[in-house]
Amino acid sequence: MPVDSCDIVDVMLRKLFRYGVVGIVGTPAHYLTLILLVEAGGIAPVYATVAGSAVGALVNYLLNRRYTFKSAKTHADAGPKFVVVALATGMLNAMLVYLGVDLLGMHYLVVQIVATLIVFLSNFALNNTWTFRE
Repeated sequence: MPVDSCDIVDVMLRKLFRYGVVGIVGTPAHYLTLILLVEAGGIAPVYATVAGSAVGALVNYLLNRRYTFKSAKTHADAGPKFVVVALATGMLNAMLVYLGVDLLGMHYLVVQIVATLIVFLSNFALNNTWTFRE
């Protein structure tokens, strides 16, 4: 039976919605780590966001594997791919924070919000087409 393009869009939108729901859990873990390291630890925002990204990525991996993508892939298969995606998009996130904070002089949380939106979409696309693709 041929697959209707509306069905494909519907499935993708449902996955994107679930990915966003998972992000509601992972993003606060990232931001809490970022804010604590900057405000209480005196760590530069670029380094603090790298640590926050790592914390958020761990939360996101566990929830996205089970909830968003309902993946049957083993951790040995999906885990390393997720790490590669997390490293690549974590570098993108750090670069955006560096540009916004260090070069443009913007407040780190404003920059992080913009970076989060960009990284969210990048992460979804890569994890959907590579990490958890059956």
